[in-house]
Parts: sequence; C-alpha cells; structure tokens
Amino acid sequence: MAIVAGADFGTLSVRVTLLDSEKGRLGTAMAEYPLHRRREDPDFATQSHDDQMNALVKATRDVLQQCSVRGEDVAAMALDTTGSSVIVVDENLQPLDDYYLWCDHRAHREAQEITRTAHQMGVEAIQWCGGVYSHEWGWAKLLHWLRHANGEKRARFATALEHCDMVAATLTGVSSPAKLKRSVCAMGHKWMWNPKWGGLPAEDFLIRVDPLLRGVREKITGEFLTSDHIYGGLSAVWAEKMGLKASIPIPVGAFDAHWDALGAGCKEGDVVNVVGTSTCIIAMAEKTELVPGVCGVVPGSVDPRLTGIEAGLSAVGDIFDAIAKRAGVKVKDLAAGLESYKAGQTGLLRLSWDNGDRTVLVNPELGGVTLGWNLIHTAQDELFAAMEGTAFHTRIILERMAEHGVPVERVINAGGVPQNNAVLNQVYADVLNKPVLVPDGVPTSLGSGIVAMVAAGVYPTIEAAQEKLCLPFKTFTPHPEAAAVYEKLYKLYRKVYFALGTRAAEPVALGDVLPELRRIAAEVRAHA
Repeated sequence: MAIVAGADFGTLSVRVTLLDSEKGRLGTAMAEYPLHRRREDPDFATQSHDDQMNALVKATRDVLQQCSVRGEDVAAMALDTTGSSVIVVDENLQPLDDYYLWCDHRAHREAQEITRTAHQMGVEAIQWCGGVYSHEWGWAKLLHWLRHANGEKRARFATALEHCDMVAATLTGVSSPAKLKRSVCAMGHKWMWNPKWGGLPAEDFLIRVDPLLRGVREKITGEFLTSDHIYGGLSAVWAEKMGLKASIPIPVGAFDAHWDALGAGCKEGDVVNVVGTSTCIIAMAEKTELVPGVCGVVPGSVDPRLTGIEAGLSAVGDIFDAIAKRAGVKVKDLAAGLESYKAGQTGLLRLSWDNGDRTVLVNPELGGVTLGWNLIHTAQDELFAAMEGTAFHTRIILERMAEHGVPVERVINAGGVPQNNAVLNQVYADVLNKPVLVPDGVPTSLGSGIVAMVAAGVYPTIEAAQEKLCLPFKTFTPHPEAAAVYEKLYKLYRKVYFALGTRAAEPVALGDVLPELRRIAAEVRAHA
C-alpha cells in the first residue's frame, strides 16, 4: 500500500487529492486564489504565483488533516496546471509579473503575426499546431509582454515558463534557468516545440516575427521531458510548509486537461471532453497525423507512449455562468426543469463564441451568436440552447479529428461540469448520436495522482495505475427521436458556423436558417 498526492491547478482554485494504491481516492481539499480581470479590458486575465503557492500549501495541509494521513506517509506528489499560462522571471526565477493566464487574450495580434510569418517562411511547426497559432499560447503571450513591459523589466528578463514548470521548479528548489526541466506536454502544444526540427522554432523565424525575440530562443532552455521523468525531489523548505516529507519525487508536470483525461480512463481510441469553464478535448493515437485547426499534435504529451491531440472550446461553463448572471440567478437554479426540454424545442441556435473560437477556426475575434429569438424566450431557453450549441461545436471538432485519422471509438465527458449536469450529458449523447460515458465520481486531480503513483514506483505504467484506480462509468445513451432532430439542427449549425466564422468564406445563403429553426421547433412541440 502507498499514498500519493495529486495537485490540480484550475482557473480559480487548486485541488489536492490523496490517493491510496488499494483504496483509491481518500479525499480532496480545495483552496481558492483570485483571478485578476479588468472591466475596461475584457482580454486581461492574470494571476499571482504567490497566491497559487499559498493555496497549494493550504489545500495540502487541509487534505492531510481531513484524511488523518501523516505527511511523512505521502510517497510522491504530481501536479498539473492550466495552460498556456505563462510567467516571465529573472535570473533567480523570481517573477517579473503575474501569470498571463490561459484565458488572457491580449496577444491576438501577436498570434496573427506568428501565424502569417510561419506560413510565409514555410515553418513546419505551424502545421503541427493546426495551421493557426493561438492567442492563448506561449510565444504570443511572451511577445505581448516584451512589447508592453518597461525597459527595466525587459533588461531583467531571463526566461519564461509555463505554469506547470514554474510550480515544479519552485517545489524542487530550482533557482536557475540552466537547471530547468520543461514539460513536453506544455512546450509541444503551446510553444511549437518538437525534436523533429530541433526543438523550438528557429531563431531566424522568431526574429522575422519581431526583432524583440532575438536571443529569446536560447533563453527558453532546459531539458524537455515527458511526465514519466522525475523533475526533482521536494525541497526541505516546501516540505515543511506543506507538511510533507522532503525529497519525495515530483514528476515533470503537464496541463490539467491532459491528466484529467488520464484520470477519466482515457486510452487510445477514446476522446475525452474535459468540460469546465472551457472545454479541452483530448485524444490519443498510436499513429501521428496532422489535424488542421487543432491545438497541437504532440508525441508523448498525454501518455508518454502515444501521440496526444488537443482541441477545445474557449468557453462552456463560463457561458452558462454568464447567462445565469444576466438573469440574476445561479446556474443550478436556472437549470432546474431543463430535464423536461425536448431537442430543438426552443427554436434557438446558439454558437459558443463568447470567448472566441479555439478549434477549428482558431479565431479570437468572434463573439457569441444566438439565432431565432422571439418575444417570449427566457434565459432558461438560452441556457438549454447553449448546451446544445456546445455539443454541436464539439461534434464539429470530433468530425475534424476523425477525418484525419484520429480514432473516436468512445466519448467520455470528464471535468467538473458533467458531474453535476445530467441534461448536458444527454444532450451530448443525442447530438453526437453516440453513447457518452461519465466517470461515476469526481475525476478531477485523479490523473495527477495516477502519475504520482508511477513516479513513486507503485505501478510500472500509467495503464496499470488506471486499471486499478479509475472510476466506473455512467452511460448516457442517445435517444433516437432527439438524435433525429439534432441531425437536422446540426446541418444548420455547421452552415452558420463556417459562414459567420470565416472571413474568406464563400457566399452562403442563410435565408433558410431562421424558418427552419421555427419549423423544427413547431414540429417538436406538436409531437410533444
């Protein structure tokens, strides 16, 4: 028997789970930290490294007390984080500013310049991240910082780190850029890294994007490793703060969605929708094939033996929250009664672009669109239409993956939202016309615990740990009548999605969309 800790840093809080190799999850504790937003700049989203580390200490001590586990009995700790969440540091790895969080979208101009230059120069890396570089990713965020930081800060700039690498470096006492290790998951999906072209993109490409990037490539230094490698041992300083034993192994970290997929039982042939404030869609394949419009195809990024594919929606739970806030209620209250709604009954078609499009258009300049309003529609109608819309968007992504050789044999809904929203899971099953599996229990931070088990030597592989520790599934089976309605609506959604979402789209007649929405809604009501 062994006990390990798994830490999962989300957008607003960190969760620490204690996992027993025989009993499974012993308990989870959470500690929150503030997200800094600016009303005058909706693209701004930052977070303090100190706030996050203080929350990690609190959550760790709380879960030890909650489970009556002695700190010296914890054999390893692994951590995952949001991404691309980027922090700029000095030569002692001290932050020069807060994190540019994943949902900080100020770098859209920089992302467009990176995309344009990469295509002009024929840089292969752009094809491996779907053909479009995102404003949510590392190089764009770093370039934005370099353009807007004052001269004194720029002079002290030593390197930039992804959140998962910064936390691991802090916990293991690394204080020099030369001693850093970097996550293949983070660097492959967000920083155009791949050993195929010698690691990071070439210096001449970066300088062509902006001369401010001259010399930066050599500052993004360190070993680039998959998560079956050990970052280091927990330092005495942080061991004392957290109530753990010094020197326990901490493996190289990864992004939260990738390890959430592992915790949900993801294997080759599965697609996992990690549904939270946004959705990350994670798949794994033995064969590596490029997929236009996705967030990266990276060998070893999820399971070290397989190629990881990432896609997603920039807002999901955030959309539900925004609809409820505008109505002056909580999502839980607004959702009460949605189980009686029928597919397509609202006559609304809602596109989930409230925070831009992450996949497959990769366009931050889009905004939420709802078609079909009449004078008696309610906020509850919009909430149901938003659930349908996120499912339609997910279907577009899964079809794109399948077109390019990614096996889609099982669909798993993981993350926090599906645990508390049976209506959402049923809508996804009906829209995708596939069974949707949902872990019967909370899978969040289970993935980091699984990686910690491997790091501690308790299990030889991730698959062996999954077999023992992953939760059973609840299955949501498609309803044939609803699936038939959604097949009609999906054709309309797909037409509108590409017609409104692409500047260079060929002219498409949209005059049938609103009448069709009314006709389908009337049919559903009459049948009911």
